[in-house]
Amino acid sequence: MTRLTAPLRPAMAWLHAWLGLLFGGLLYFMFITGTLGYLDTEIDRWMRPELPAARYPLAPEPALLQAQTFLQTHAGDARRWTITLPIDRNEPYLRVSWRGAPAAAFAAASGTAYLDPDSGQQIATRATAGGQTLYQMHWRLHYLPARVSEWIVGSATLAMLIALVTGVIVHRKIFADFFTFRPGKGQRSWLDAHNLASVVTLPFQLMITYSGLIFVMFSVMPLVASAWYGAGRSGQEAFLGEVFAPLAPSHAAGRPAALVPLDKVLEDARASWGSAPVAMLEIQDPHDAHARIQVVGDFAAGPLRATNILAYDGVSGERLAQRLAWQSAPKAFRDLMLGLHEGLFAPPVLRALYVLSGLLGAAMIATGMVLWTSKRRQRGERHAGLWLVERLNVAIVIGLPVAIAAYFWVNRLLPVAMAQRAAWEVHSLFLAWLLMFVWAALRPPPRAWKEQALLAAALFAGLPLLNALTSARHLARALAENDTAMAGFDLAALATGALFAAIAWAVARRPPLSG
Repeated sequence: MTRLTAPLRPAMAWLHAWLGLLFGGLLYFMFITGTLGYLDTEIDRWMRPELPAARYPLAPEPALLQAQTFLQTHAGDARRWTITLPIDRNEPYLRVSWRGAPAAAFAAASGTAYLDPDSGQQIATRATAGGQTLYQMHWRLHYLPARVSEWIVGSATLAMLIALVTGVIVHRKIFADFFTFRPGKGQRSWLDAHNLASVVTLPFQLMITYSGLIFVMFSVMPLVASAWYGAGRSGQEAFLGEVFAPLAPSHAAGRPAALVPLDKVLEDARASWGSAPVAMLEIQDPHDAHARIQVVGDFAAGPLRATNILAYDGVSGERLAQRLAWQSAPKAFRDLMLGLHEGLFAPPVLRALYVLSGLLGAAMIATGMVLWTSKRRQRGERHAGLWLVERLNVAIVIGLPVAIAAYFWVNRLLPVAMAQRAAWEVHSLFLAWLLMFVWAALRPPPRAWKEQALLAAALFAGLPLLNALTSARHLARALAENDTAMAGFDLAALATGALFAAIAWAVARRPPLSG
């Protein structure tokens, strides 16, 4: 194997380095925001401190009754209702949403409300972009059109897969180097750190990269879908029909009719599924003679991201159709890849490993970016490209965490009643990040590394204090009441602050750009 790959190594090394240079910043952004996505529920909880500690699972019948009563009272004219039941940490609260014509009690045609499962009363919470927005950033890139971001992210993910393969070929002793770390050795230390982060998470990186490509199989990997469903438009329609086609679609009759009690539908679904939980009910045209109800199981019950779905007549309660979790081998493969990528099924220990692997993946990319500049500085290169990359590295590697910390600070500092509040949380993140780019451009790189790392340390370490000053859910109370989401966020913020303080101390002793 060594003899076969030896002639390829120079070309592979060149390809590995330049893919890292061209896509490193974007991939780092994707890894950081994607890793935060594994904790989106906990981040959502911290950014909505008005919510009580979650209680799940709850008996579905009384929760469903409270939800139906609330929707009939406050969103009776809506065309669509969705009821999400609290079954696990992915969905820890009773939540309802509605879309369609505005009701008398609400000014908006669409909305979402968290409900107290005992009283059925709405829990007033601030508008926030939350953790889910951070998660979606890693493939939607937020401000870009969906098709554009799909192509950009797909190309970057494909580049990542190639970089992983070429990295294995280039580093002949990569697995032996796993046991080697030489601190304080400049470029050698950065290479050791890069190898360590790469090897320890290599299976995870390969899985997360390939499974990510499944999201964009029709744009980046069209041959994969064609092999399963056939080529051309007909193949795409066959895939979309199997995965996304509605079950027993509704066509409103325009004649009013009373909606069947939802507990009747729930009883039938539970009789069919046994111990499998009901996660969601979707009601289309709830007060029409052609109302339809879909009962959806738990997509996070296992690594296969699929579940059973039942469709009912909304007036009679008659079961009309069902869709099983398993439909075909191609769809099951897709569902497995998505399930592994999202990790929603993971218990706490495995979820922690997902987060750790994601952070090490980001560290792998960051150290690779620093290595590119360190090697050229050691060779005595001085040119505009090196000047630019040195400063971009600071703004990306340290500036992005600073911007994310600012996002959390703004969540607590903006007025609760502010219009477009959630949107301005996100705008503030990118404005803070832009400021980090300006900062990196104006300061010498060694000082910028230290200064931005100190700023990140201060912002993250200050989040528990900010939480205590702006809510009643401070760290001491959260620990006393076993409110794991709130306490976990504050403790993680303190740990992150300590990490960036250590980075500031380390770069003050030996700047990353000194060969």
